[in-house]
Amino acid sequence: MPPEGRREGRRLDVPGEASHLRGMRILMYCLIILAIIAIAATVFVRVAPVDAADWHVDPEDVTAPGSRNFALLAGAEALRIDAPALSVAGRVQAIAEAEGAQVLAGSVAEGHVTYIVRTRLMGFPDFISIRLVPEDEMTRLHIFSRSRYGESDFGVNTARVQRWLSAARGE
Repeated sequence: MPPEGRREGRRLDVPGEASHLRGMRILMYCLIILAIIAIAATVFVRVAPVDAADWHVDPEDVTAPGSRNFALLAGAEALRIDAPALSVAGRVQAIAEAEGAQVLAGSVAEGHVTYIVRTRLMGFPDFISIRLVPEDEMTRLHIFSRSRYGESDFGVNTARVQRWLSAARGE
């Protein structure tokens, strides 16, 4: 007999409760699988091998890609900077380091360098190739910034090129 004041009750089955719980369990499994896939994709993006030969290109020789995930200023569109190449190279190196870029191939001292920069959240790699061409007391800066993955970069490469060009001019 139950203690005083408590009634012994019988649990009533609610119609569809078992199927509702089964549906919730399936949803939970699906969410776990999606989380595992997302984690695996993030790890892959961060550790996928990068062949420097594929990405270290001369911006003057590049044909614009078919996607919108790039910014290219080369040839007649290259920026002319009223400073010697060594000075411009130092400024480029400083902005690259400030933004966490790492040299993938070449060097600014050679006048041709390619950097890799990764996005903060997912670690997607972007590549920036630069060619510095001395012209008397001026320097012509050719730059090609592009994303490895995706069709659009939401203006990231264009904004980066603008920041790097401002830094190269000493602004």
